[in-house]
Amino acid sequence: MTTPTLLQGSVSVGDTLPELAYPVTATTIVLGALAARDWRPMHHDKDFAVNRNGTRDIFLNTPNLAAWFERYLTDWTGPYGRLRRVTFRMHGSIFPGDTMVFRGTVTDTGVDDTGCGWAALDIAVSVDGDPKTTCTATVALPLDAEDNPWARSGDRWTP
Repeated sequence: MTTPTLLQGSVSVGDTLPELAYPVTATTIVLGALAARDWRPMHHDKDFAVNRNGTRDIFLNTPNLAAWFERYLTDWTGPYGRLRRVTFRMHGSIFPGDTMVFRGTVTDTGVDDTGCGWAALDIAVSVDGDPKTTCTATVALPLDAEDNPWARSGDRWTP
């Protein structure tokens, strides 16, 4: 058994997550849209996006952005972190040539009635300091080296 890299007891309110900066390309956007089977042309056809939608270029779709939030969270938690809930609100579009920057802060921690450890987070993705999307998330974290939130089911997993 691999030892968890992040335990619930080592996380405190106010902790900041490591920043993730990623340069967005047209390929990033198109592959994300394809993976989500999102055939709408504003995510792969620049002429359509600019001339029909009035945007500056193609832009990141919602499922692609959700996947980036999941990556950001699981990069922080390691393989034993289990997403409980992720909600986000998009405030602006992310285009090729942008560098999206993810930042997060722990807002709450605890252990529920089933003995599962939790951390609540506020996360934002920005481009050049302009917030593009805000997110709240709750993740299950192991309590000790023997705990694994992924092994929980039934009454032991109550998200």
